Amino acid sequence: MRKIDKRDRAVLFRERLAEAMRRHGVSGSALARDTGVDRSTISQLLAPEGTRMPNAHFAADAAAVLGVSTDWLLGLTDRPERPGDLVDAAVRMTTAERSSIEDRILDWHREAQGYKIRHVPATMPDMLKTEAVLRWEYQAHLGRTPDQAIGAMQDRLDWLRSGSSDYEIALPLHEIITFAEGVGYWSGLDAGVRADQLARLATFSREHFPGVRLFLFDARRVFSAPLTVFGPLLAVLYIGRFHLAFRESTRVRSLTQQFDWLVREAEVDARDVPDRIDALRGRIHQNIT
Repeated sequence: MRKIDKRDRAVLFRERLAEAMRRHGVSGSALARDTGVDRSTISQLLAPEGTRMPNAHFAADAAAVLGVSTDWLLGLTDRPERPGDLVDAAVRMTTAERSSIEDRILDWHREAQGYKIRHVPATMPDMLKTEAVLRWEYQAHLGRTPDQAIGAMQDRLDWLRSGSSDYEIALPLHEIITFAEGVGYWSGLDAGVRADQLARLATFSREHFPGVRLFLFDARRVFSAPLTVFGPLLAVLYIGRFHLAFRESTRVRSLTQQFDWLVREAEVDARDVPDRIDALRGRIHQNIT
């Protein structure tokens, strides 16, 4: 840390104290009352030609009253946020009820307009599902009706079709295979509905390439939790009822690298995904006939 002359530090403290008071609408009298000092002490600290520095007790109390960090007031950092506020801004946990979270997700997409968006869904992305699949999937959902799911799907699909951002999706290959076979999570879903869904997915992948690129990775070799990276601005991990949203640049960069690793190790490249999906759909038709 560079050494600051006492007079320069006093000037910086005075400017920052005045700025914080102005920003929060706190008068000299109110600050004196809330910090337990005389009004004259505040006047001396704010005097244009003064060189007086506060004691540690006042600096801490003033920072608490004004909602800034003590280090910032004293010129030890350029970040005015308090440490707890910095942590909260860097990593924020939000509830993820499906009936209310979609507006927030769409806002995040709009915020990242023009940047590449990277997405690892838990299953096939809702925005690429047919209405029939969504109705089957959400008919027993505790926090969301099928109509809500369809409306949210349409909103995000409209955004995706607008071409506002390049979009990459990395999906485990077994998710597509188990869907085609109608086993596990998809057990009980009508074969015709599954065939129509795969046809839609293949067609969309062809028509919107390269603006939208779908990669399939082998989850036995590489793995990722559900994740969306909104350009350099934000990365969100989905952990069920909660979302972990990261805005600190180092965390966002690390999660971007996680996604790019999935793409590099993909079993099926985006150019080949439509053909692979068509092959799986062909097996459904063979079983139907």
